[in-house]
Amino acid sequence: MDAQKYLQRIKVSADRNLDLEYLTELQSGHMLNIPFENLDVTRKIPIRLDTDLFSEKILGRSRGGFCYELNGLFQLLLAELGYQSHLISCTVKKPDGWVRDDSHAAILVYLHELPYLVDVGFGDSVRQPLPLTGEEKTDVSGTYRIKATAEGKFDLQRLENAKWKILYRFSDRPVQLYHFYDACLFNQTSPESHFTHGDLATIATKDGRITLSGLAVTKSEESGKNKFELTVGEKEDFLLGQFNIKL
Repeated sequence: MDAQKYLQRIKVSADRNLDLEYLTELQSGHMLNIPFENLDVTRKIPIRLDTDLFSEKILGRSRGGFCYELNGLFQLLLAELGYQSHLISCTVKKPDGWVRDDSHAAILVYLHELPYLVDVGFGDSVRQPLPLTGEEKTDVSGTYRIKATAEGKFDLQRLENAKWKILYRFSDRPVQLYHFYDACLFNQTSPESHFTHGDLATIATKDGRITLSGLAVTKSEESGKNKFELTVGEKEDFLLGQFNIKL
């Protein structure tokens, strides 16, 4: 992987101190410049757990990806820069239960032996490293914290309507990319997977987020949400103009 090309894509300079400030800049830069998208999944283009393929797609063709691709490649960048980090597996919460166990990939980064959750592959979520201490952090996307469970795991939570909502549960145990082989296959082929039911592309903006779901567009800004529909003919231009994606 070409680390310099990666930094250029996320518009972050190199040769900085490996501290929390720089890690925050890296995470934010990634989320502002590389979209979360499932466009290969819906076109039945196989996604293999290979960081060389991730690099060719994300850096070579200016595409995005889903969690295994985005966090898999970002963790490699962090390691090359010198951050102590590793992948972790997470189980996403849904309104009526949980999705497939350990099917989401995220990252833990250690700063002075204190672990921070870093996730650039979960769509609309926290944009800065989040310590596992329970400390609350707020950014334009919301207020978040990590709460330890009685079973020795951790919950990523977001404050919604004065209540803490669990987004996903995770273990701090290190895992390798191949750990997600079955989950990656499930998420790109199963009718039970959220990702096989239509095109999705979403990217953070300075004051909100742009999301394309099928032909529906939602633009979230400080002033509120603007929703509208595209025609089939407009969709290709929208993907190129808003996400820099040319299929």
